[in-house]
Amino acid sequence: MSNNLYDRDLQYWIEQTIQQLRNREFESLDIEHLIEELVDLGKAEKNALKSNLTILLAHLLKLMVQHDVPDMMKGSWYGSVLEHRQRVLNNLSDTPSLKNFLVEAIEKAYADGRKLAIKESKLAKFGVRVPEESKYPIVCPFSVEQILNEDFYGL
Repeated sequence: MSNNLYDRDLQYWIEQTIQQLRNREFESLDIEHLIEELVDLGKAEKNALKSNLTILLAHLLKLMVQHDVPDMMKGSWYGSVLEHRQRVLNNLSDTPSLKNFLVEAIEKAYADGRKLAIKESKLAKFGVRVPEESKYPIVCPFSVEQILNEDFYGL
């Protein structure tokens, strides 16, 4: 198979590669691109986990720091926590080896989540108090157990 197929039509290349694997036509596989795609697939799984953790941590932080906002705002954050925690749990269930990456993912996601929480708090309207940035801890205040606990909301 020509390496040009990979550059011309990735989806067709994938279909061809799957067929070659099923037929055990290993000698005709485009090994370099296959390795590249598998590496990217692993990165995508890690990135999905980090992305979901970022949103989850941002809204846990907002619930912790801005506990005095109107219930309507809190309701939105609770919904986001529920959704993104479930996504994280699904990520870990679908790909159990991601548990080995969880602590590192939380560390990376927390910095982005903190930044997001601070930026979103500055957009508050209707006289809602905007907390000082120092109210948002530099280091993640939540344990892994709390983050994954379906009954924990940062309060």
